[in-house]
Amino acid sequence: MTDCEQSDGKKPRRRRGDGRPTIADVAARAGVGAITVSRALRDPHLVSEPLRRNIELAVRELNYIPSFSARALARHRSDVVGVLIPSLSQVVFTDVLRGIYDGVDGTSLQVQLANTRYDVLAEERLIETFLRQKPAAMIVSGVDQTPRARGVLELAGCPAIQIMDLTTDPIDEVIGFSHVAAGRLMTEHLVDQGYRRIAFLRGWTSKRANGRYLGYREALSAAGLEEPIAANGAYDNPDAHVADHLQQPVGLPMRELASAAIGRELLRRALVADPGLDAVFCNNDIIALGVLFECIARGIRVPEDLGIAGFNDHEYMAAAEPSLSSVRTPRYESGFEAAMAVRRKLDGETGGPSVRDLGVQIMARASTNRSGLVERGERPVMPARRRRRQSSLTGIAAAIG
Repeated sequence: MTDCEQSDGKKPRRRRGDGRPTIADVAARAGVGAITVSRALRDPHLVSEPLRRNIELAVRELNYIPSFSARALARHRSDVVGVLIPSLSQVVFTDVLRGIYDGVDGTSLQVQLANTRYDVLAEERLIETFLRQKPAAMIVSGVDQTPRARGVLELAGCPAIQIMDLTTDPIDEVIGFSHVAAGRLMTEHLVDQGYRRIAFLRGWTSKRANGRYLGYREALSAAGLEEPIAANGAYDNPDAHVADHLQQPVGLPMRELASAAIGRELLRRALVADPGLDAVFCNNDIIALGVLFECIARGIRVPEDLGIAGFNDHEYMAAAEPSLSSVRTPRYESGFEAAMAVRRKLDGETGGPSVRDLGVQIMARASTNRSGLVERGERPVMPARRRRRQSSLTGIAAAIG
């Protein structure tokens, strides 16, 4: 046997200059053409089952790894879906990512993640980095991209889906919910339960989450109620280097700016500023949990003396004692529907809505059951003002019908 022969009698593998096997090597081992291998790797359903298995065996034997750059060059696009989220430490985005991964499951699409850390300039740079790789699509969290980021996404030539918020002017398509409407609905629920001195505890918040506060103010105004002084409950820890509650938290991880400990501190400050408070609507669930801990420590009765509501409705809200009311947001659904929108667009489907509002639910539990009208356990509720509006519309429809 010569030095250039293999023990199995087959011709030596042709390799790239860096020694890695090529698609031609796979084709030779499988006894098919390179185009057939490419098709099997890109869209397995386009080749027969026996042929696909034969090609997969050759790929494993040769330890072949497809070149995404070569595929992108040949097809003008890669199989990568670029996903930008603002935090890797918040469970909110864990749920979103689970939906995205489930949405692309069974396809050739590959998810690549980047963390913007709530920094719009970092988001802009990451978007440019992704677009240099010719992604199949982009999924970005929020609708507050910089003008440059928005401009390059509009010209990217691939689907660009914005999620977890709404806008009337999406880059391509937006799938999410209105933070303003969510804040308004929860505040209406608190008013319906008989609370009148309702504070909004923010801690640090992003521009997107600030919509919840705007909705809260709208609901108070509509009910003829004043906003307590404590509503400006921004957490101004000087060590966080945060000059304003809407600015990027430089120097302190996000998880340290949204914690149960901060929730406890915010309630302490709120009660000093306004001892007459009878309810708090918290910017997120972990702040609400901290408020509950402080109430337990002080002997404040929940919901009799103080009502507590959160935002996002994580699992521990129902498990707390007393159980905590919250706004249930469509986190998994936002990710899943974004992935499905990408798939539809890549399949050439057109004509769907560019704005998709998945809505929210008010999960009423013991922590806001001051009226005693909410049944034991939990249930989604519609505040009285919305019930009346819907009843009126139903009545009109029935009369017309």
